[in-house]
Amino acid sequence: MLKSILLVAAFALFVFAVASTQSGSAQATNPAKAAADSLAKAKTLYTMDCAMCHGDNGSGQTDLAKSMELTLADFTDPATLSAKSDADLFAIIRNGKDKMPPEDAGRANDAAVHNLITYIRSFSKGRTGPAPAAQ
Repeated sequence: MLKSILLVAAFALFVFAVASTQSGSAQATNPAKAAADSLAKAKTLYTMDCAMCHGDNGSGQTDLAKSMELTLADFTDPATLSAKSDADLFAIIRNGKDKMPPEDAGRANDAAVHNLITYIRSFSKGRTGPAPAAQ
C-alpha cells in the first residue's frame, strides 16, 4: 500500500515538474532584451541554423529553399510576423514546422531562442507594416 502511494506521489510530482517546465518555455511575452551581445549571439545561431533556408536577411529566398520547393515567409516584410506572437514563434522554432527541423534545447536554450525571435523580428524594423500580435 505504501508503495502505491509513493508511486502515485512520484508520478504526480513528475507530471507537475514537466508541466511547469513546458509552461515556462513559451512565455507569452519575450523576456529577451535587444542588447548588442544577445543579438550578436542570436545572429550567430541564425547564421548556423536558419540562414541556409531563410536567407541571411530573412527573405526566405535561397537556393536551398527553392530546390526543396519551399515557400518561406519573408521576415523582412512587417506583415509576415505581425499575426505571430513571440510564443507562436517560440513553439515553431522549438518544435519545428513542416520540413523545418526543431531547434533542440541542447543546442539552443530557451533564452537563446527568445533572443533569436528578437533578432528575426529585427529584419523588418524600420519598415512600415502592422504591429506584432499581442503577447
